[in-house]
Amino acid sequence: MDINTHASWLKDFYISRQWYPYPPFIRLAFLTEEMGELAQAVRTHEIGRDHPDEQRQSVEKQQEHILEELADVFDNVLILADKYGYSPEDLMRASESKLRARFGTQESSEPDSGEVL
Repeated sequence: MDINTHASWLKDFYISRQWYPYPPFIRLAFLTEEMGELAQAVRTHEIGRDHPDEQRQSVEKQQEHILEELADVFDNVLILADKYGYSPEDLMRASESKLRARFGTQESSEPDSGEVL
């Protein structure tokens, strides 16, 4: 699967569910909600949660939950970008352009040894 195929499928899915018409500021609220769910999943995995009404999850379940929430965030970013007419490639180009301008051109996609990103 490539990112454009997924973005196209996702837009069609959102249209079919009547979720696509929501304006960007509402989409941003949904993205914020998903970020909160991702934060909770990462917190649970990294430092745990101490809630008496929750059962402790296996590491595998915790990682599945993180993957699910990352995918939700990713999908919301793709839909929000589409609302502004940006393709996934536009986002990737903007990211690389900004980082190259800020930190200098780096040909390899590998970070310099010892560099913390």
